[in-house]
Amino acid sequence: MLTLGFAYFPILLLIYLMSKKNNLPANYALPLCAVVAYFVVLLMFGQDFTLVNANVVAGLLKAWTPILIIAGAIFLFRCMEETGALDIIRQWLNQISSNPVAQLMIVAWAFAFLIEGASGFGTPAAIAAPILVSLGFPALRVAICCLILNSIPVTFGAVGTPIWFGLSLVDLLPQQLADVGWKSALINTSVAPFIVLIALSLVLRQKRLLWQNVGFILLSIFACTLPYLALSRISVEFPSLLGGLLGLVITLLLAKYKIGLSKGPEAIEVQPQSNISFYVLFKASFPLWGTILVLVLTRIPQLGLKPLLQLTEPAWHINLGIMGDFSISAALVLNLQHILGTAVTWQHSVLYVPSFIPFLVVGTLSLVWFRKKAFLRVIQQTQTSMLKPVIALMGALVFVNLMMLGEQASAVNQIGRHLASLGGQHWPWFAPFLGALGSFFSGSATVSNLTFATVQQIIATEQGLNVSTILAMQSVGAAMGNMICINNIVAVASVLSLTHQEGYILKRTALVVLIYGLFAGVVGLFLTCPVL
Repeated sequence: MLTLGFAYFPILLLIYLMSKKNNLPANYALPLCAVVAYFVVLLMFGQDFTLVNANVVAGLLKAWTPILIIAGAIFLFRCMEETGALDIIRQWLNQISSNPVAQLMIVAWAFAFLIEGASGFGTPAAIAAPILVSLGFPALRVAICCLILNSIPVTFGAVGTPIWFGLSLVDLLPQQLADVGWKSALINTSVAPFIVLIALSLVLRQKRLLWQNVGFILLSIFACTLPYLALSRISVEFPSLLGGLLGLVITLLLAKYKIGLSKGPEAIEVQPQSNISFYVLFKASFPLWGTILVLVLTRIPQLGLKPLLQLTEPAWHINLGIMGDFSISAALVLNLQHILGTAVTWQHSVLYVPSFIPFLVVGTLSLVWFRKKAFLRVIQQTQTSMLKPVIALMGALVFVNLMMLGEQASAVNQIGRHLASLGGQHWPWFAPFLGALGSFFSGSATVSNLTFATVQQIIATEQGLNVSTILAMQSVGAAMGNMICINNIVAVASVLSLTHQEGYILKRTALVVLIYGLFAGVVGLFLTCPVL
């Protein structure tokens, strides 16, 4: 029991430090909790000293994945500011509709839905948020809204990776996997109207705009989620990607022709402007459509680029002594094995992780296209913006690595099993929260599924519950946990230059996770029948 208490202690401390009245910023709270976790796993869990330190090294190295993604997103939008592309997109969106509800649904919902289906890695909120801020929405509210809305598509994010790879450790037949995907989509589709309305209410100052434009909101929601639900019957790879694409096109048409939108004076008043030509818009939106295009081309295995960017066969190798064996592949996959003489490894795909490709490449090309000689200035601005996030993310990834050290005996697994023992026959109410816990810790719905899917399967079997339903609720929980994931919170706060606001954001999104989980539990109860 004492060990279990210490398993909870680092995460409870983190929540307290980041949510108390005078909360600590992430760049202080996360390293401090990483130090606490270090001594907990070393002294209370009896982990080997060398193994613990190897995981600290691996955590510091793993942090460079989200660090480079955030830096890439910041670089891209600094380029859009330098070229004037952001202003042109803002003017175009105002021409489509000056209604704030329409603009939020286009950018924060449908556009982000599409980005999540192509990429994952927490990029949708970081990409959508600056566009909304340029339209005049308050940055802090935008950050919260974008994080909340970047949840429903996450179940099938990054071309279905959280499902087909995240559940790979569970022995499922293809039909069972498809069943999990469909039930996950059904739960998310049922919950989506409530979550979207909550997200919009947190960013809109005039709450009556929600009810005056509720028809448009619902049409836009279902424009994404109904194709998403239908496609989940066919494949687990494309529901978010194609659902987002169809939803974005439909939402733009709905906004243009004012279907379901209020015609009252509550819409944002904008000065009349000349129509933006197709070429000007095509050029200005290149950073966005270019990013999506590159992500799609590099994520769909059938196109052939994905396996090329993930080649791991070493092309160059060097022994670093006690630090391990370091190698680089032809695709620039960095690999460090036998860290401090242990079995701990680290790997980073330079060309596959969305940082250099597409953000750096597309941002640089946009500067060239607009003939702006601002590359060095943008790099300098990006470096300045990244000082605090680097510290926060290094602390976060060390914290995560230590809490997950020990596999079945890890602190995270002990917490998961303890929560399972409390749930019993009522486990469907708790299953989504275990998935969310995994995403909170790891920063990834895929890793949450890899960590807790087998635990969920065991619980379902022991309690006589429908296994595919419980795994679907795990997947839904892992997706909703995306909004409380520290990596994502730090990312969107960094892109919007919000300082010392991570705790405030976490408190708001955590409340929505609670509501999301309760709604998901209600739907899950209907799906626990054996016939389903």
